[in-house]
Amino acid sequence: MYSIGALSKATGVKVPTIRYYEEVGLLPPGERNAGNQRRYTSAGMEALGFIKHARDLGFAVEDIRALMDLNGELGKDCAEADRIAQEQLLNVRDRIARLELLAAHQPSL
Repeated sequence: MYSIGALSKATGVKVPTIRYYEEVGLLPPGERNAGNQRRYTSAGMEALGFIKHARDLGFAVEDIRALMDLNGELGKDCAEADRIAQEQLLNVRDRIARLELLAAHQPSL
C-alpha cells in the first residue's frame, strides 16, 4: 500500500492532481487507514501511471476515461481505442502545423 505522497513521488504526479483525478472519477479513491490517510494499491499506482502517460501525450480527461472504461473485448474495444488514438494523432498533427505556421511568420531573433 502506498500513501498519496509515495504515489506522488513514484509517478511524478502532484498530490492535488491525484486528488483531482479521484474527484473526477479517473482514479479510484484510495482506501483510508485508521488515521484517515489515503492508501493505494499497486493497481492504483498502475492506473495513475497510465493516466499520467496519456496526459503527457495530450489526451483529454474524457478520452482517458473512455480508454480506461474499455473492458478488453477484442474487436469492439480495440476499434474504440484506435478511434480515440487516431483522433488524438490528428489533433497533434494539427497543432504541429499551426505551430510551424506561427514559427514561419516570426521575425528572426
